Amino acid sequence: MDEHSPIFVISAAAELAGMHPQTLRQYDRIGLVQPSRTRGGSRRYSMRDVVKLREIQHLSNEGVSLEGIRRVLELEDEVTALRTRVRELEGMLADELLQRPGRRVFAAAAHGEVVPLKSGTRASRRDAVVIWRPLDR
Repeated sequence: MDEHSPIFVISAAAELAGMHPQTLRQYDRIGLVQPSRTRGGSRRYSMRDVVKLREIQHLSNEGVSLEGIRRVLELEDEVTALRTRVRELEGMLADELLQRPGRRVFAAAAHGEVVPLKSGTRASRRDAVVIWRPLDR
């Protein structure tokens, strides 16, 4: 079970969020928090939904309108998605830089001499030490 598992009925979610169940129904209608639905149509809230409800309550108490809250939540979701994409791209870039032709990798042989290796290959002897130097940044 994770934070996205739909486990709370509306009354439990409302109690955890410190709200009235009717408020949760209103937020569902206007799209602020859209819980999962059972086959029978009952709402099921996840812990992530409860956290979002608490955030909505905090913003509302600060005087932010429901439309403003919707926009804030939308932007937070976008920032989260963008951060995830940046991490993916950084990983892809690091992989690409390491796989570039011309990257030089060296190993030290048993008697101390330096042995060049092709990128992606291992030293042939178990007693060799591989020296790796990351790209200059």
